[in-house]
Amino acid sequence: MSKRKPKHTPNEAPRKKAGITSLVMRVFEQNPGVELTHKQIATLLDARDPRSRQVVFDSLSVLASKKAIQRINHHTFKLGEANHPLEGTISVTQKGAGFVTVEGHEKDIYISPSNIGQALNGDKVKVRVFKKGPSRDEGAITQVTERERIQFVGTIQIRQNDALMVPDNARSGIEIKIPTEKLNGAQHGEKALVKITVWPQSANKPYGEVLVRLGKSGNNETEMLSILYNQGINPVFPDAVMLEAEQVGLELDPKEVAQRRDFRPILTFTIDPFDAKDFDDAISFETLENGNIEVGVHIADVSHYVRPGSAMDQEALLRSNSVYLVDRVVPMLPEQLSNLACSLRPHEDKFAFSAVFEIDEKGKILREWFGKTVIHSDRRFTYEEAQEILEGKDGDHATELRKLDTLAKQYRSKRLKDGALSIESEEQRFKLDENGNPTGVVIKTSKDAHKLIEEFMLLANRKVAERLSPRKKGEENFPMIYRVHDTPDPSKMQLFAVFIEKFGHKVDIHDPLNIAKNLNELFEEIRGENEFSLVQSMAIRSMAKASYDTLNIGHYGLAFKHYTHFTSPIRRYADLVVHRILQEDLTTKKHKYGAELGAICQRISKNERKAAEAERESTKYFQSVFAHDFVGEVFEGTISGIAEHGMFVRMDDIYCEGMVPMMAIPGDRFYFDQEKFQIVGAKTKRTFQFGDRVKVKIDQVSTRKRQIDLDLVS
Repeated sequence: MSKRKPKHTPNEAPRKKAGITSLVMRVFEQNPGVELTHKQIATLLDARDPRSRQVVFDSLSVLASKKAIQRINHHTFKLGEANHPLEGTISVTQKGAGFVTVEGHEKDIYISPSNIGQALNGDKVKVRVFKKGPSRDEGAITQVTERERIQFVGTIQIRQNDALMVPDNARSGIEIKIPTEKLNGAQHGEKALVKITVWPQSANKPYGEVLVRLGKSGNNETEMLSILYNQGINPVFPDAVMLEAEQVGLELDPKEVAQRRDFRPILTFTIDPFDAKDFDDAISFETLENGNIEVGVHIADVSHYVRPGSAMDQEALLRSNSVYLVDRVVPMLPEQLSNLACSLRPHEDKFAFSAVFEIDEKGKILREWFGKTVIHSDRRFTYEEAQEILEGKDGDHATELRKLDTLAKQYRSKRLKDGALSIESEEQRFKLDENGNPTGVVIKTSKDAHKLIEEFMLLANRKVAERLSPRKKGEENFPMIYRVHDTPDPSKMQLFAVFIEKFGHKVDIHDPLNIAKNLNELFEEIRGENEFSLVQSMAIRSMAKASYDTLNIGHYGLAFKHYTHFTSPIRRYADLVVHRILQEDLTTKKHKYGAELGAICQRISKNERKAAEAERESTKYFQSVFAHDFVGEVFEGTISGIAEHGMFVRMDDIYCEGMVPMMAIPGDRFYFDQEKFQIVGAKTKRTFQFGDRVKVKIDQVSTRKRQIDLDLVS
C-alpha cells in the first residue's frame, strides 16, 4: 500500500515561519518609531485567513521575546530601540559580500551576499545588526537611502526576448536587464553605458536602457572609455563648454597686462615630463643687488579665464580634476585652455598668479609677495634635461638650476627634520607601440630635478595656506580649502609592522609623534634593497588618505600645520578656488565663498578618489595586456597582498601583480587567518604572509576582468 505524500517536508513549516518572521521584521525596520497593531501587520503582509494571521501573531511574539521589537500592549508593537537600523556607506567586494562603514561605529559591519538586497557599491544604506562578534559585526541591508550611481558599463548579451548587460566584475556594477526596444542599436558583445531605469522590489535584477555604445569588448579604445564612463568620467565636453572655451583668445589684453607685475624680462623656465602639454607652473630666478635671490613660483592664471558660475566653471567642478590614464589624459578644462591659453608654453607671454620669495644664501625667506603677473618662459626643460645639468653636464642656465637645487635640498632636509615622511615616488610607465599596445614596463623614480620642482611647489602651497589661515583674534577669517592629512591609523600601522618583519626589519610605531621619523630611518636603511619599493608602497597604504576640507587639521605626511593646493589650477578645481580666495584677500577683502565650500570639498575629494580608481584600473588593464605574452612563464615575486580568496604577488621582472587563488595553493587546504592576517594550511600549518618570496607561473590572463591568475611553483 502506497503511503500518502506529506504536504510539508519536515523542515518546510519552520522555514515558512522563519520567512514570515523576516517579513514582519522588515515592516518594522521600514517604519522605525511607528506603533503597529497585529491587524495592521497582517493586512500589510496580505495575511487574510485565520491560520495566516495566527502565524503573524506568533512571529510578533517571538520577535518581542527576543527584544527585536517592543510590545506596547497585547496587540501593539514597535521596533525595539536596540534594533533601529544604522546608516552608513557600503563597499562591495569582488565576491559580492559587503562592508558597511558607519560614522562613529568602530568596526565595519559585514553583509553576506544573501543579505545585501538591492544595495550596490558606494550606496548609502540602512543596516540592521543581527550578530555581534569580537572581530566584526554582521548585519543585513534594510533600505538603500541614496544611490551612489545608476549608470554602469558592461558587455551586452542579446537573448531571445531581451538583453543583459554584464559588468566586468561584481564590484563595478550589477547585471541589468534591457528590453529590446531600449538597446538603442547596441549589438551582442559590445560594451555600453547602461542606466538603471527601474528596480522592482520583487526583482533580483534592475531594468535599464543603453545610453552610450562604446565598441567591441577587448579593444584598447573601448576598454579605456569603459573605465572612464564606469567612474562617471565623461571624456567629451558639453557643447556649451566647448563654445565658451573657443571664445578664449590667445592674445593678451594690453590693459590687463598694464595692471600686472611684469616678470617678462626676468629669466623664467619650466621643468616638466617630456610628453607634457599642460604647463601649470614656471620658475623665475633673479639675483638682487643686495646679493639675495628672488625666486618666483608662477602658476597659470586659470581664474582670469574661468569665471565663477560659467559653463566651464560648472563643468570643472563636475569633473574636479584631470584624469591620467596610461595612454591618454582626460582634462578638467578643454584643450583651448589647458594646452593653449593657460598653459605656460615657452616663448609666449602668459598671465600667471605668482608667489615670489626673496631668499638669502642660507635659504631663509626674507620677504614674500603674492599677486597677478605676466611672464615669458625662456626655456622648457624636460626632467631628464634638467637632471643631466644637475649631475654636472653643461647646459642652459646651469648656475641658476644648481642654486635652486641647493635651496630645494635645504627645504627638503628641514621638512624631514620637522617630521615629514620621506617617500620616494615611483611610477609604473608603459612603453607603447604605434598602435597603443604595451611593449615594455619602466619604473620611473623621483630624482633631484623632480624634487627641485616639488619643493618650490610645496613652498608656494604652504605659504598661500599660511596667509589665508586664521589670523589674530577679532580679525575676520576667509573661508578656505585646505589639503589635510590625518595621523596614521594604529591598527593599519600594526599590520605594516608585521609586514616588514618578514624582511627582517623592525619599526617602532607606538609613538604617533615619531612614526614618520622611524619610517624615514627604515627607508634609508633599505634603500637599494629589492623590497624598498614594496615596503614604501605598503607604508603609503597604511596611512590615512589626504583630502580637502574647510577644517584645517594640518598635513601629517608633509609635517605642515597649514597646507593647500595652489599650484595646478589647470588640472585641479581646488587650486582654482584657492586662486579666487587669494585674489579676494589681496583686493576686496570680501569673500564670495561661504558654507558651500564644505560641499565643494566633499565633491572634489570624492572625484579625486574616482580619478585614482580609473588610473589604477587603466594600469591593471595594460598590465594584463602586457602579461598576455608571458602566459606559462615562471617569475620570482613578493606577496604584496592577502585576502580571503587568495594572495597577490608582484612579479620582479615585469612589475605586474597577479593573484594565486586560495583553492589553487597546492599541498593542503588553505584558509585566511584574519587575526594574524596570513594564509594557513589546515593540516601542514604552512603559512604565507606579506613579504614572503615565492615563485609563480602565469596561468591565465583576462583583460576583461583586468586579472592575472597565477599558479604557485614549489
